[in-house]
Amino acid sequence: MKKRKKNGQPYAVVDNILDRNFQSDHPLEKLVTDITYLPYGQKQLYLSSILDVYNGEVIAFTIGDKQDTDFVLHTLDQLPTLPENCVLHSDQGSVYTSYEYQKAVKTKGITMSMSRKGTPADNASIESFHSSLKSETFYLNSIDRTTTAIVERTVIEYIHYYNNIRIQTKLNNQSPINYRQLAV
Repeated sequence: MKKRKKNGQPYAVVDNILDRNFQSDHPLEKLVTDITYLPYGQKQLYLSSILDVYNGEVIAFTIGDKQDTDFVLHTLDQLPTLPENCVLHSDQGSVYTSYEYQKAVKTKGITMSMSRKGTPADNASIESFHSSLKSETFYLNSIDRTTTAIVERTVIEYIHYYNNIRIQTKLNNQSPINYRQLAV
């Protein structure tokens, strides 16, 4: 389906294939992506991340100072080889509806899915991860007086912790990576 933005630039919105079905029987079958802001002092950075619904593992991410199509394409380029039936779900943000992004997703053989407009619950898995990241680092430690390098290091360390150490009840009290390894 094609639409036009208010400024006349074309963009594409696709159906909500995921339809809040956040269960997956196989790794890399269903992926979710989004961007969140990383506030510190009077500044902010952005985090683009892609999460595997199967085990909640963050499989790709980029930290940057602006959220544009190149920013999310950099995250997309980090993905490993994916199975044929892979679905990537996002919101309807302009970076995800851009033709450039849509083309890159299609080139990788991924089926795109999008939330309904203004419905963050349609992308609850990634929203939950971003909420955990901020509440367990930024809000908990109140990193107001810091540098870009410290924010980046904080995020990188948290994602390592989240993927490798932080246990999740829904994964039989395993970390995302342990859960995936035990399933193989």
